[in-house]
Amino acid sequence: MLIQPYNEKWVADFQAIALILREALPNLDVQVEHVGSTSVPQLAAKAIIDLDLIYPPSVHFEEIKKGLVSLGYFHNGDQGIPQREVFKRQPVSLAHPVLDELEHHLYVCPLAGMEWQRHVRFRDYLKKDATTRMAYQALKVAIAAEVKQDRKAYASLKETRAKSFIETVLARAL
Repeated sequence: MLIQPYNEKWVADFQAIALILREALPNLDVQVEHVGSTSVPQLAAKAIIDLDLIYPPSVHFEEIKKGLVSLGYFHNGDQGIPQREVFKRQPVSLAHPVLDELEHHLYVCPLAGMEWQRHVRFRDYLKKDATTRMAYQALKVAIAAEVKQDRKAYASLKETRAKSFIETVLARAL
């Protein structure tokens, strides 16, 4: 199944990845946040850990990039979303027992960035509002069923189908 019931293991998975990221950036004032559906207790999700690495104005993006490249990531641009830089794992050039085992998405965002704030507002609202959380879960399950559990088709359809839902939640969260 593409959308899986909430799994408490996702918290430990996040912590394992975050520890490695922090160790690779030891002298930088950054924080690593667990965002996305796996960060919301009791919310079914794709078993992919979403992480936002947040940095203040005193830290230069290039320093972060250098540390992440040393771990075997490459910078994949913002993929059309300003203030959210995407990092992906290099194909097996620098194998890592945790980073290659635990499927995850890594985003680097400035502390004052709008996308980081959206991620946190949405996450926190779903954590506190069970009705909204279950409505979002039902939407995701319905989309996955409609695309017959196809991951790429799910991502594409969710982008359009869930957009108004997410925007409504973000507006409420203000």
